[in-house]
Amino acid sequence: MFFAMIEILKGAGVLIYPLAVCSAAAVFIVCERAYALRRAAVMPADLVDAVVSGKPLVGGRHTVLARIVEFAEQHRHDEGAVKAFARLELNRMERGIPYLDVIYAAAPLIGLTGTVTGLLQVFSQISPDTGLPDPVAFTKGVALALSATVIGLSIAIPSLVGSGYLQRKIENYAAQLDVLLERILQRPRIP
Repeated sequence: MFFAMIEILKGAGVLIYPLAVCSAAAVFIVCERAYALRRAAVMPADLVDAVVSGKPLVGGRHTVLARIVEFAEQHRHDEGAVKAFARLELNRMERGIPYLDVIYAAAPLIGLTGTVTGLLQVFSQISPDTGLPDPVAFTKGVALALSATVIGLSIAIPSLVGSGYLQRKIENYAAQLDVLLERILQRPRIP
């Protein structure tokens, strides 16, 4: 099994390097954003409860919701600025996710490029005397050429799933923040 994986990686040729970069970037972005978008870092329950009930704010001082509340208290008379700041915080939550879109589009194309170049090499080895390739070398060459596409798809599919999951999570936070923002704007100013 291990040697089969090594052969697949060798089959991708020099394009294994950009595929490896895509893979490492996708893993990093998904893990970092999943950690950054956990509920305790965006809108902890105690802070949400305080905003909803109109109680003094406690806990979660370094969270997205806390930054919005603090900005709202400093700019009480500028509702447009508060809403713009909330949109800016949502934009910060999306940081890195557009790169996943690039990765899940580019990885299969890089893999396809490897497949095409591998097939060109296989077909260029057809014997001029017989017009036929060596069947064993031909079959092995085609299998190795297709490995680049398999690697590209293996990178693209998790990137697509990760991007969709993270986008949906941000959309849910955005809907919740819209509701909380109305409540924040109605809070009396704390001296």
